[in-house]
Amino acid sequence: MTARSSFLSIVVRSSLNSVHTPRITRLTARHISISTSTMAPPKSAVQFLDFVNASPTPYHACATAANLLDAASFTKIRERDDWTSAIKPGGKYYLTRNGSSIVAFAVGGAWRPGGPVGMVGAHTDSPCLRLKPVSRKSGAGFLQVGVEAYGGGIWHSWFDRDLSIAGRVLVKDGKGGFVQKLVKVEKPILRIPTLAIHLHRQSNFDPNKETEMFPIAGLAADELNKSAGGEEVAVEKKDGENYFQPLKEMSARHHPQLLSVIATEAGVDVASIVDFELILYDTQKSVLGGLSDEFIFSARLDNLNMTFCSVMGLINSVSGDKASSLDSDASIRLIACFDHEEIGSTSAQGADSNLLPAVLRRLSVLPGANGGKAADETAFEQTLSTSFLISADMAHSVNPNYVAKYEADHKPEMNKGVVIKINANQRYATNSPGIVLVQEAARLAEVPLQLFVVRNDSPCGSTIGPMLSAKMGVRTLDLGNPQLSMHSIRETGGSHDVEHAIGLFDSFFRNYGTLESKILID
Repeated sequence: MTARSSFLSIVVRSSLNSVHTPRITRLTARHISISTSTMAPPKSAVQFLDFVNASPTPYHACATAANLLDAASFTKIRERDDWTSAIKPGGKYYLTRNGSSIVAFAVGGAWRPGGPVGMVGAHTDSPCLRLKPVSRKSGAGFLQVGVEAYGGGIWHSWFDRDLSIAGRVLVKDGKGGFVQKLVKVEKPILRIPTLAIHLHRQSNFDPNKETEMFPIAGLAADELNKSAGGEEVAVEKKDGENYFQPLKEMSARHHPQLLSVIATEAGVDVASIVDFELILYDTQKSVLGGLSDEFIFSARLDNLNMTFCSVMGLINSVSGDKASSLDSDASIRLIACFDHEEIGSTSAQGADSNLLPAVLRRLSVLPGANGGKAADETAFEQTLSTSFLISADMAHSVNPNYVAKYEADHKPEMNKGVVIKINANQRYATNSPGIVLVQEAARLAEVPLQLFVVRNDSPCGSTIGPMLSAKMGVRTLDLGNPQLSMHSIRETGGSHDVEHAIGLFDSFFRNYGTLESKILID
């Protein structure tokens, strides 16, 4: 099944099998009466559940976002192609890099070279555990797999969870080439066991990531005399001779039974697997929770929540009765969802790469609908000076058990609106002109906003906002939906905040071309 058909089937199952959460309606001394809620949860929240459940890795998130764009009639293009004649005013397009970062944009019908671009940037990655290149391990009669910690996760939350693997596999295509296949093993096959409290009486739990976080995958006795698929894997030959292998065989680097599971999921034989990048994920599905479906209990809210909202905000801004707004728009509406934000963004597909500047440079010189004045050599700089970036990354909701950890006058609440993030030391790129602009977009969409500042005696995280604003000189603002348990394997967000963010991004895209010139401070 392709990534697209898999995602669409999830959506269909969700709509056909959706059951409203029972809600407490009357409490007496003798019993609690429960009835089915007559109010459905926000449609966008249910759609987000489908998105995040289909996206356990950045590769899946990129593919699932592409499916949504395909369904909205966006055209896929490639960086290596000539865009001169391919991209037209009024058109909708997207491209991917490394299969883990995605950029999508809609060109206004009144676009001219050097015009403004309204942008929303997010990221597709989350803290996780990744299989090591040589993962085959065993200990005390158990089969184990070697994993590498990615990003700053709350690692103790990964213990005693039903884990599986997902990611991409590079396989031979039978024609001398290699292709990528996405895999997602639904069955729990891994688990990181905690040490019993009888053997560890300490109150703190800070596991050693190198020695105490090896998942167990089975019992060693079950693998004795076994290879992948129950048969010996043939050594590839060429012209009757053994073919030179620069690296050890995959079956020597990874447990054969694990390779067999991966091959089955990819629909190939084990001998066709050349390499893979696989990530551990929690098989427990993301769901609506709370007495009134006001919560989302999920993995990867940071930052697939903002990835989904940016994609849907762009799609909504050019769909239905809003589609005509693109015809008279002099701007380009763009989203960029990058990989590797959780580890600093310094990669070919991260926000600190040339991906966004390269795309903007090529778009800045696009001719208008009727030709008109040719782009001059400063079109790129003109576009940067008139553009605006919303850096969309999740924000912290106030935690009722740790209220003292929050600045007294800045305690964001769930389902009370999108959070604008401010930091005087430029960990966030927000300033007053940006607040005014986003506030106007929110006013037009009737979306509530909140403000967040970290305490002076507390550390502050950062985002792609400061690095992109410094790299390009583009006006930038940081915001995100509020959530609890950020970087845990299981996070909590607000179901209504999904709709808030989508509505804000939709309004920003449709109105930026008009608002830009009204809030100009050189």
